[in-house]
Amino acid sequence: MVLADLTREALKPETNPYHMALAQFYAVADRLRLDPGTQAILAHPKRELIVHFPVRMDDGSVRVFTGYRIQHNLARGPAKGGIRYHPEVTLDEVRALAMWMTWKCAIVNIPYGGAKGGVACDPKELSLAELERLTRRFTTEISIIIGPEKDIPAPDVNTDARVMGWIMDTYSMQVGYSVPGVVTGKPLATGGTAGRAEATGRGCMLMAREATRRLGLPLAGATVAVQGFGNVGSIAAHLLAEQGCKVVAVSDSEGGVYRREGLDIPALLRHRARHRTVAAFLQGQPISNRELLELPVDILVPAALGGQITGENAHRIRAKIIVEGANGPTTPDADRILNAREVFIVPDVLANAGGVLVSYFEWVQDLQSFFWEEAEINERLERQLTRSFNDVMETARRDGVDTRTAALMVGVRRVVDAMEARGLYP
Repeated sequence: MVLADLTREALKPETNPYHMALAQFYAVADRLRLDPGTQAILAHPKRELIVHFPVRMDDGSVRVFTGYRIQHNLARGPAKGGIRYHPEVTLDEVRALAMWMTWKCAIVNIPYGGAKGGVACDPKELSLAELERLTRRFTTEISIIIGPEKDIPAPDVNTDARVMGWIMDTYSMQVGYSVPGVVTGKPLATGGTAGRAEATGRGCMLMAREATRRLGLPLAGATVAVQGFGNVGSIAAHLLAEQGCKVVAVSDSEGGVYRREGLDIPALLRHRARHRTVAAFLQGQPISNRELLELPVDILVPAALGGQITGENAHRIRAKIIVEGANGPTTPDADRILNAREVFIVPDVLANAGGVLVSYFEWVQDLQSFFWEEAEINERLERQLTRSFNDVMETARRDGVDTRTAALMVGVRRVVDAMEARGLYP
């Protein structure tokens, strides 16, 4: 099916992430009364690059990998978005993530458009040398559309500061001088910023705090379950525990652990560092990812992959608050069920926006070659994310809509305002 054939009636949002993103957009476009031409522009990515590239493996053989870099909209500024390495990366997944990045950047009011990238691979099966060669070749393939004034990648699923350092070095070697601003989330030694690694998880903690305040619930003592104990989930769990929350369950791709009295998060982090999983942590009992989602907790943080809360299991979700650390963890059918049950959702485009906010701070510092202290970065993050939360809540109150619809209304409206201000070329 080509993009032009994606009528509203043809969408399958429960099984396709891009269809889910489109369904969300069309619902908001109707509320904002956008004209058909504007809707058509925003329903389509501006630019899509698909690359098939060879990588020499350690045994001398050659494998061909498929990668993507998609820019959804550039009306508000250069494209911004992460690069993920995962076996299930698909074109439609990256399209959806790029669209959500457009709205996310607008919701937190930074001058970026949305992009996303990915390579279909399993980094767990690659040696460090193979991972570096894959990253450098992929960077070379997409270098025609990235750059500090064009498109700035960042870490995502299974990529980190080291990978960003390879991208920065590869791009810099091609242009003949160092370009720190081509990526964010890179090591401090190459122009990274303090606070970036923790930013997305810190943002989830701040949004959980604001949600409990909105509902009149104490944050200290609140019970928390975190699905996905990677960079986002582990930092969120650690910071929520520091705020006095009782983190009773966490999980990763290998399994999970539950303790009703609360888990010792520092000990769990040490266990994961040794074993690369939270499974088999002795200070708790095993729990599956499905069971974790359905625990009777105050706050649920889905911070794994998309499509975890669906129409099939939404009626069994017992959390009072859902803070979406992952992108697209809740399907439209699940949204309808949860909203009817008055579950308070901090949607992904707001809940996990701490990462792109601090990425913006890093980019600004790189461009001016002047760096801020971590305390200043965290203060700026808190101020801007809290302001964005209040913008969304005010829209929800004024228009009588749920929080996801309100967040998307804020983001889409700001993008449309930029498009109208710039006009249609030629």
